[in-house]
Amino acid sequence: MKNITTDFKQIILLITEARNRVYSKANAELVMLYFNVGKIVSEKVVNGKWGDGTVNDLADYIAEKQPVLKGFNRRGLYRMKQFYEVYGDNEIVSTLLTQFQDADDKSDRFVTTVLTQIPWSSHLHILNKTKTIEEKLFYIYNSIKEKLSVRELERQLNSATFERTMLGNKFSFAMTKQLPQGIFKDPYIFEFLALPEIHSENDLQQALIKNLQNFILEMGKGFTYMGSEYRLQVGNKDYYTDLLFYHRDLQCMVLFELKIEEFQPEFLGKLNFYLEALDRDVKRPHENPSIGVLLCKGKDVEVVEYALARNLSPALIADYETKLIDKKLLAEKLHQLSEIFYRNEE
Repeated sequence: MKNITTDFKQIILLITEARNRVYSKANAELVMLYFNVGKIVSEKVVNGKWGDGTVNDLADYIAEKQPVLKGFNRRGLYRMKQFYEVYGDNEIVSTLLTQFQDADDKSDRFVTTVLTQIPWSSHLHILNKTKTIEEKLFYIYNSIKEKLSVRELERQLNSATFERTMLGNKFSFAMTKQLPQGIFKDPYIFEFLALPEIHSENDLQQALIKNLQNFILEMGKGFTYMGSEYRLQVGNKDYYTDLLFYHRDLQCMVLFELKIEEFQPEFLGKLNFYLEALDRDVKRPHENPSIGVLLCKGKDVEVVEYALARNLSPALIADYETKLIDKKLLAEKLHQLSEIFYRNEE
């Protein structure tokens, strides 16, 4: 049995390594794509061949031909232009390229060897929150060396790590083949790889539910998955809920319901209706009353509300809320997941 387990682990390792190579290649292709598109847009604009209206027309054309790729709107195209202009023709970057003396095209070599090692979301944070090329290169280098997730990079940027630790110091690039943590969760990678064909609100809702399920199991302590589209029968009518979990610490069921529209008070009424059916027909005598979590994804805001039994004491409600996933974290995740499928122009 021990040998069989070892063999199984070896196969899992092979699967993991293969997935890492696939995602690494996808990220490299994505960054190179944005760099090359940015180069075309930059050269056309600088040469006076394209104006702002032409860039808008390009965004509309891409949206018509490739409707899934939401990152190619007007704002996204100008980001790609900025990305190329920062790293494609810069004196400080050119100095660093001496390490690539054997390369036919040193600029392309820098892009493929350095810039492709971090996800596009990290590049966006660096472009938006730094001023000098030295800062940008520092955070790129640090992301590669420390394998920073996008969130960890954002914390470093917000805490001015460059100013506090590197002013006056020289640094060199130590290349690494290891990917930053969380690169596979980058919404741009998901969109680029999966190319989800979201044609209806129901498709979007199902995609979000699936990803929320994984997030709840990953982040929520004590959650055990019971099922999606869990059937509840009330009278002669069947109702199907979104996501149902059992919480071992709270010893109760937790029902998550997702609405792809602005919050309306009646949503809580329907959720309470489901909870009453759960407690009447599914809950066991030794278990506590069920909890409901309502998630609403509106156009501009995400709302998360808890539905708890009315007879719970304030102390028990406070205990429940500390053991559930924080509302703000759920709202942030819902926003992030929705960005995978559509991004509105700012």
